[in-house]
Amino acid sequence: MSLRQSAFVEVASGLGYPEGPVYLADGSLICADVKNGAVLHFLPDPANPGKFLAPKSIALGGSPNGCAVGPDGAIYVCNSGGFTWAPSPKELPYTLNVPTIQAANYSGGLIQRVDLKSGTFQTWCATNSVAPVAPGAKSCLMPLFNDPRGLRGPDDLIFDSSGGFWFTDWGKSNGITRDMSGVYYVPKGSQQPILKIPTRMSPNGIALSPKQDRLYVAESIPRWIVYWELDPGNPGTIKCNSSTLDGSYLLTAQIPDCGQLDSMCVDEEGNIYVATYLPQGLDALVNGGITVVSPHGKILEFIKFDIGVPEPLPSNICFGGADRKTAFMTLAGTGRIVSCQMKIPGLKHSF
Repeated sequence: MSLRQSAFVEVASGLGYPEGPVYLADGSLICADVKNGAVLHFLPDPANPGKFLAPKSIALGGSPNGCAVGPDGAIYVCNSGGFTWAPSPKELPYTLNVPTIQAANYSGGLIQRVDLKSGTFQTWCATNSVAPVAPGAKSCLMPLFNDPRGLRGPDDLIFDSSGGFWFTDWGKSNGITRDMSGVYYVPKGSQQPILKIPTRMSPNGIALSPKQDRLYVAESIPRWIVYWELDPGNPGTIKCNSSTLDGSYLLTAQIPDCGQLDSMCVDEEGNIYVATYLPQGLDALVNGGITVVSPHGKILEFIKFDIGVPEPLPSNICFGGADRKTAFMTLAGTGRIVSCQMKIPGLKHSF
């Protein structure tokens, strides 16, 4: 039985590479435009329920990606510092946006804080702002270390109820080498990320369980979702699993076809919805979709995007609407945002 109960509706098009959708309490929608280095703010169209007006754009530079609302009402944005973009295949009758290696002017990643009302932003966590690691420190069973490069490619973030936030660093590639990176925690009010989970390969989507006792991470290249148990009474504290090499638990590695994983969200029953791209290798004509996984690791559904031109590179999903049953999904490669109705409401965010 499908968890989707309506057809897809296109709510925005002509974007560069949309990511990080967030539905706001006033009925507006924001997302990052990775290719154009901006955060976009869509106000609802009063004349057309369910539609949005042309967005207001706030230029941030680099390649803004995941977005989240903080306890102060500001939008916090992961910025991975810029990409070089591949030319769209000439055989396609439409533009396909494809990020590749780091931009020529890349100088590091950062976290930015955006004030939607004023349209201004500031650097919240600079490239070199990572907290120093004490000699001999470990995270679960993995040794921690000081990386002089700092933040490389912050990708996605999630706030907990204390006001702190977790974020993934997807790393960068120069075409010859690719970073190993990690998962960080920033306590409430702090601007100094703490490396909590080191030596990861392409950590991308990040989410918290309804009780905030699990931290989920989707890793693109390994094609799996793993999680760490958290102590909800002590924000930012991981309860390690001593039977694995890194303290994690494997939720699933049974991703449909060859699909790789991008960002994700959770519904109020604890199911994970993760954007799944390139399900048939590098075939640009095969639609990606949303893989839905139960908190027990069962694949519940693969929701394929079947609206208009093929979308091989979906990037993210969020829930919104008055009942939180409207899913908004970013179709990054073709520059669109679509929506549909789901049967289970999305999990209410901390802020």
